[in-house]
Amino acid sequence: MPEKEISRILPLNKLKETVANCRRQNKVIVTTNGCFDILHSGHLHLLNSAKALGDILIVGINSDNSTKKLKGPDRPLVNEKERAEILANLRAVDFVTIFDDDTAIELLKAIKPDIYVKGGDYNPDNLPEAPIVSSFGGTIKFIELSPGKSSTGLIDKIKTL
Repeated sequence: MPEKEISRILPLNKLKETVANCRRQNKVIVTTNGCFDILHSGHLHLLNSAKALGDILIVGINSDNSTKKLKGPDRPLVNEKERAEILANLRAVDFVTIFDDDTAIELLKAIKPDIYVKGGDYNPDNLPEAPIVSSFGGTIKFIELSPGKSSTGLIDKIKTL
């Protein structure tokens, strides 16, 4: 009988349990987050780079409500469940969780990753999560963006066609 498949899309309470298990195994926990609306090669570069920094990569995705607040009333184009499923099926991603806040602060407080990864369009001065990560001794890594790669850019290109 095959072993029951463990879901890679977890609510925060289950994710906390999973992270605790990983810590007992001395795994390095890496976290990143974003809307990930219309996945593109820039996202893959960020995720693969983040995964290379540790053992377990957890991706927090903004809910449909928070994406709408951050990106505008016409977004997201892909709903949160589909975005989570797509991300959970990428080789670099170990776990995905959906959060409803505008920032990942509550997610980070809950799981306290060893490393928090954001794109190079952020820096310690404009990253709202920076004080939280520092408070629990985590490290922040900024990954250089892939030039010309963005969901917004893709959407704008589609609109002009």
